[in-house]
Amino acid sequence: MGHRLTPADRRLAGISLRAFAAPIPQRDPRLRIVLALGFALLTVALSAFAALGGALALALLALALSGLPAGPTLKKMAGMDGFVLLMLVLLPFTVPGAPLVTIWGFPASREGLSEAARIALRANAAILMAMALLATLEPARLGMALHALRCPERLVQLMLFTTRYVEVLRGEYLRLRTSMKCRGFRPGTNLHSYRSFGYLVGMMLVRAFERSERILEAMKCRGFDGRLHLLETYALRRADYLLAALALLAAAALIGVQIIHAPA
Repeated sequence: MGHRLTPADRRLAGISLRAFAAPIPQRDPRLRIVLALGFALLTVALSAFAALGGALALALLALALSGLPAGPTLKKMAGMDGFVLLMLVLLPFTVPGAPLVTIWGFPASREGLSEAARIALRANAAILMAMALLATLEPARLGMALHALRCPERLVQLMLFTTRYVEVLRGEYLRLRTSMKCRGFRPGTNLHSYRSFGYLVGMMLVRAFERSERILEAMKCRGFDGRLHLLETYALRRADYLLAALALLAAAALIGVQIIHAPA
């Protein structure tokens, strides 16, 4: 459970070593998790465009302080936007209100367009802040920080095992697919292909179960008793308290802007 990323692994993951020396990655991981969750909850509660714009500006500032490359990070966020794009396009046509434009006989309401813009701002601000605060957290450190925050231990273990062995299972899948290709399998829309993919999924489940038993036996041989043991101690430093104070001031400012510019 002590799997940590080496410098080479970090470069392969697309995270430069410079990012880990930026201001935000140096802060306590527990504080970063709490700030990301609190910012998401606050952003969801905002409705004024001025407050949502301020939240997005704060997220961009956090991105600058995180050391992450802006281009690739914004491209990943654009991928998230693709999942909600259809909903945002349809929202003006499904929310009742004053018609703004009519397309092929379907009126788009001003209220629906405003709500779509609010959802887009909320989603982008929350996701961008989460990436700025948590993207440089290694899976092991993230799991240990969640455990230190008294998250359910079984849930933390599930997350750690998933992040540790998902690539191993992917390797098993690729080996099975390679063996199928070597035997002349070509996927198609026929019963033989569906049956073959069913066998592939079944074999993946069998191999995953067998590997899990071997992993459990190996962990028991190393003294695993079903409990998580922290690999490092956490202590808030002066810079952490300063970051928390600035975050509270920023949250108060957003709430003030929301109160002033709240829509009627």
